[in-house]
Amino acid sequence: MNQVNIIGHLGRDPEMRYTPQGKVVTSFSVAVKTGFGENAYTLWFRCAAWEKQAQVCNQYLKKGSKVRVTGELTGDRETGNPKLWTRQDGSAGTNFDVTVREVEFLSPNPQALPRGEGGTLVETAAELPGAAARPDDNIPF
Repeated sequence: MNQVNIIGHLGRDPEMRYTPQGKVVTSFSVAVKTGFGENAYTLWFRCAAWEKQAQVCNQYLKKGSKVRVTGELTGDRETGNPKLWTRQDGSAGTNFDVTVREVEFLSPNPQALPRGEGGTLVETAAELPGAAARPDDNIPF
């Protein structure tokens, strides 16, 4: 089983687009700070939400929004590893791609929406029409 659970802030506004087959996809990047002091650094996750979930993310998320994302980690098709790239300053960078299964909006949301436990808006892939049911996972975090 491949599942990742991240909590962080959006690095830019989400971008919604349509595939040639007419499916909606919204892409957004999530920055996760890790480490302490001089050893602190930021990991970037490129997230893709689909269909109704994509529309909800595009409507309510914005740069700086805090989210919890659960999904599947996707590697480079050729190597199976995270995608490597070079920053403007010449240093190496890495992107981790996540296919979103569940997103929880943790930033205050001024609009009245149905809320889950703890007052946060939860949109899960399992709640979307046509989604395959998945067994509950007992993950210790």
